[in-house]
Amino acid sequence: MQWIGLMVWHSECIETSMHFLQEREHKMKRMIAILTIVLSIGTSLHAAEYKVKTRYPIAGTEGWDYIAVDSAARRLYVSHSIRVNVLNADTGAAIGTIEDTPGVHGVAIASRFKHGFTSNGKEDKVSMFDTSTLAVIKKIEVGKGPDGIYCDEASQRIFTNNHGSHNITAIDGKSGAVVGTVEIGGNGEGAVTGKDGLVYVALEDKNEIAAFDPKTLEVKRHLPLENITAPTGLAVDVKNDRLFVGGHNKTMAIINVASGKQVASFPTGSGTDAAGFDALTRRIFISNGEGNLTVIQQHSADEYTPDESVVTQPSAKTMAFDKKTGQVFLSAATVTNIPATEPGKKPTKVIAEGSFCVLVVGK
Repeated sequence: MQWIGLMVWHSECIETSMHFLQEREHKMKRMIAILTIVLSIGTSLHAAEYKVKTRYPIAGTEGWDYIAVDSAARRLYVSHSIRVNVLNADTGAAIGTIEDTPGVHGVAIASRFKHGFTSNGKEDKVSMFDTSTLAVIKKIEVGKGPDGIYCDEASQRIFTNNHGSHNITAIDGKSGAVVGTVEIGGNGEGAVTGKDGLVYVALEDKNEIAAFDPKTLEVKRHLPLENITAPTGLAVDVKNDRLFVGGHNKTMAIINVASGKQVASFPTGSGTDAAGFDALTRRIFISNGEGNLTVIQQHSADEYTPDESVVTQPSAKTMAFDKKTGQVFLSAATVTNIPATEPGKKPTKVIAEGSFCVLVVGK
């Protein structure tokens, strides 16, 4: 009888153990299912993290190119064909305009001296203005076809990428005097100052990045790009010594500045034209005219993953990153291409009345 009782007890123990294991397995499955749902929701929320929050309307049907933001002064400078529209970066309210800038491409600010500079492509000149009053101080003759314009903060020198003469004009940010020319040998687009103090410029017609000394104006380096055609947008991670470059072949690449080698590359969109980097969140932004903003997450100096593609608007190819708020500003409009009536002529771009604006992308 003791033996039978022991058998019954042993059987009950096995049954209890089996029930416990089944219960634990069931709970584990439920936990996995819940975690899967949570992760799925988290991923969906993360994917929708950036969006077009608002639009700042600007009157006029003229064309545009670069947009610049003065994060400290909270001003947006929007190139607009024959003028520059100046807006409050936080509200979009119009502050004023800088007039008589034929074919203006961009704006650069020498903040130490409260001077601004516009690159007037159709007159081969730069307008120097007072950032407080927006009054033009004088016009400066530069090379042919000035396009991109930027300031090297350390030297407070302004540089214009001259597409007609394939060089770069250097201007003193205080006096507005031309201090020399950089014989870069190509059409410069985006430019940034690197960790080594050199200015790195994307050469659109050379498929390379060139670097020059902003003080001596000597060209120091040429970095050929592996799979980037017509490089335009350029941003920099000074801490990790990395360059982020976007090209017209719907591709962006990460470059190790020290070695000049490509670390990684990712697809973007057609008409890629500008780039930005948020050092706080370690996100890279690449804008294009196709109508989206590519966001790439940096995990380390050499590790990157695609983060999301933010729907913007067709034509929103140029951008400015606001380091104070982490927002991205993009100029855009509703554009219609009218076919050319003569062979060899380009289509005419017509901008719809009331459609020109600045998109504000953020969280």
